[in-house]
Amino acid sequence: MRVFTAALATETNTFSPIAIDKRAFEASLYAKAGEHPATPTLCTAPITVGRAVCADLGWTLIEGSASWADPAGLVARATYEELRDEILAQLQAAMPVDGVVLGLHGAMVAQGYDDPEGDLLARVRAIVGPDVLVCAELDPHSHLTAKRVNAANFFVVFKEFPHIDFVDRARDLWAIAVRALKGEIKPVMSVFDCRMIDVFPTSKEPMRGFVNKLYALEQSEPDVLSLSVIHGFMAGDVPELGTKIIAITNDNAAKGDALAETLGRELFALRGTFMVAQVDEHAAVDAAVAAPRGPVVIADMWDNPGGGTAGDATVILAELIARGISDVAVGTIWDPIAVQICMAAGEGAEIPLRFGAKSAPHTGSPIDQFVRVNRLVRDAEMRFGESYAPFGDAAWISFAGIDVILNSTRAQSFDPSLFSAMGIDPTSRKILLIKSTNHFYDSFSRIASEIVYCAAGKPYPNTPATTPYRKARRDIWPMVENPWA
Repeated sequence: MRVFTAALATETNTFSPIAIDKRAFEASLYAKAGEHPATPTLCTAPITVGRAVCADLGWTLIEGSASWADPAGLVARATYEELRDEILAQLQAAMPVDGVVLGLHGAMVAQGYDDPEGDLLARVRAIVGPDVLVCAELDPHSHLTAKRVNAANFFVVFKEFPHIDFVDRARDLWAIAVRALKGEIKPVMSVFDCRMIDVFPTSKEPMRGFVNKLYALEQSEPDVLSLSVIHGFMAGDVPELGTKIIAITNDNAAKGDALAETLGRELFALRGTFMVAQVDEHAAVDAAVAAPRGPVVIADMWDNPGGGTAGDATVILAELIARGISDVAVGTIWDPIAVQICMAAGEGAEIPLRFGAKSAPHTGSPIDQFVRVNRLVRDAEMRFGESYAPFGDAAWISFAGIDVILNSTRAQSFDPSLFSAMGIDPTSRKILLIKSTNHFYDSFSRIASEIVYCAAGKPYPNTPATTPYRKARRDIWPMVENPWA
């Protein structure tokens, strides 16, 4: 067998002011054909898993390029077309192939393209023809469009949020692909539109139980090969916004259709109950100060670079400073200019510094402090599950009992190694202020005495009922109370 694999991924917050060009991909991951490192990024696990699978089977794996950019705003049209055409040319050169296995995200939006993944998949299908297997792994925070469903045989989606299972789901993707290519099964994809948009953390009920049910059904139900939830991505202003259920069966569309609808209606019945309780910056600091021991993690959940925001909001930090709170470590504030100033000053320097709150309204005001530059790290990175996440050149500064990590490559706070990479012991601080909606939970919950979810400022459009969408559908909950009427 000859199988082609490649990856092209980012998550687009169409409300974000931060445009994406080729340099953004190069800062996160841009690997030419055959040059992908041994460790996968969030959306490139089909390549690394495919290497092991094909080596074991004695199949030929033809690797195309792999590109991943950290979430931000619209991708430049020329950048998307360049990266797309690079993969398509590699696929054309690899023909004939028996299968195509891709790593995608599913929430990319480019200038002139509301559905880049649909565009890519349709062009892949046009090259390989109707009989070649085409499949992909997707992030659940994506948009499942009709164009994608028509072009692919099946999708496998991360089940967990935080996405600790992206490698396991790539293994599932390949397991189904291998059996299909051997002629043992015929994957058929069923999709149900839940007519809603919500946030579904799997670290708490009721989504924890719902996902456990999916795992159990995959094991117990004959002909069921895979079950997935497309959560949707509420910061993407696209026509097919929304939550959907995917059921993959072995040539049993009727069963898949019925199961997808049953699960979808069950999910809809739980709407509005999934998200964790959130407090403002005043209550968050109150809770952290009152805690008998640390570290207390305050998650600045809506200034999450993983959702396309800048990660430079200062609302919570300003509250800590105003109240004279110390024994705090902040990871991170994105400010490439401030990092450059610290790099020029050098370790041990004491300098006046303005940092943060440069990207957008409703993110607070810049912080002005006389700081000490404690440590400088080039190309810093943190752990994220079985992978690593870069956060670029970084500076650890301190003032008035507060430590702040300034970074030059936007990245959410995945793991406590964010702090240790800079020389800070995260367990030694009373308060850890981080930026993430829920990806932090798996790792930080292991060291935290308490976790406080804080909604501060408005860097991210997190209220769909009032978000000023221009393209998104309006016939789903919570835009309307009963979309089934």
